[in-house]
Amino acid sequence: MSEPAAEMTRSVALVGGRGYTGAELLGLLARHPVLKLAFASSTSQAGLPVTEVCPQWPDANDQLVALSPGEVATGEADAWVLAVPNGAAAEWAQAISAAHPTAVIIDLSADHRFDDDWAYGLPELNRAAIRQAKRIANPGCYATAGQLGLAPIADRLAGTPSLFGVSGYSGAGRTPSPKNDPERLADNLLPYSLAGHVHEREIGHRLGRPVRFMPHVAPFFRGIAMTISARLGSPTSAAELEAIYREAYAGERRIRVSREAPEVRDMRDTPDAAIGGFTVSPDDPHDIAVVSVLDNLSKGAASQALQNINLALGLDEQLGLEP
Repeated sequence: MSEPAAEMTRSVALVGGRGYTGAELLGLLARHPVLKLAFASSTSQAGLPVTEVCPQWPDANDQLVALSPGEVATGEADAWVLAVPNGAAAEWAQAISAAHPTAVIIDLSADHRFDDDWAYGLPELNRAAIRQAKRIANPGCYATAGQLGLAPIADRLAGTPSLFGVSGYSGAGRTPSPKNDPERLADNLLPYSLAGHVHEREIGHRLGRPVRFMPHVAPFFRGIAMTISARLGSPTSAAELEAIYREAYAGERRIRVSREAPEVRDMRDTPDAAIGGFTVSPDDPHDIAVVSVLDNLSKGAASQALQNINLALGLDEQLGLEP
């Protein structure tokens, strides 16, 4: 790809460059043909070379910088990405909005996913709104897998669907806990937050109906597998179910539909989600199962954020997503 013209270049500021998602986004920015990094900040790791976080970063002299919400007026960027914990993003968003009212803000936390003043950043389901938005709430990783798995049949559902989710331990972040302790997870599967998980509420809020979600963490590092069990209002077959999903996602570059159930390892390090394993109960053709798989750090977070940045800045949605 030829070098973009200087007037096409856009800048991105990353708040929270030390975490797994921030590091993943830095890797995507390193190869993006139009976007450049204005700076990446870290509260605890200021001064650390960016290459320590993202080994493929091209400039060994770049460092993580110290920045507080009160200092955002000192930085300039076309888009600001908030890769900070839940509960911390709102203060940053308010400060950036005051200092840079025309800048795009992408919030990777859950702070604005239920706020109607923010566009919900799941491009395959909300692309038109994202293109017009300056404030975008990136979906949760489990919530992305669940919604993509349910959206094509949402208007056919009868009753409350159940979602059994398994995530790699990177989803628990870097702060030590049983959910990211390799010794605790070895030869193990750890269930947690089996009712009322924020992603359960997020999926239900976006679909306009309740769901049941049961998350688990497994010994692998990255990836999500979501098995969805649902009852439909009318009988169906596996072939018909597959056809519904193929039609719903026809032309979507980041969605793979397959007859077979997708596997976590096949989606690792990709910006895509895979949906398949279409199954209908032999005892009742109203009862179905579908499997939705993605990489929690990529399509579940960083590459989806890049889709949103591209859309909001008027760029091709797919820029920087493929090597």
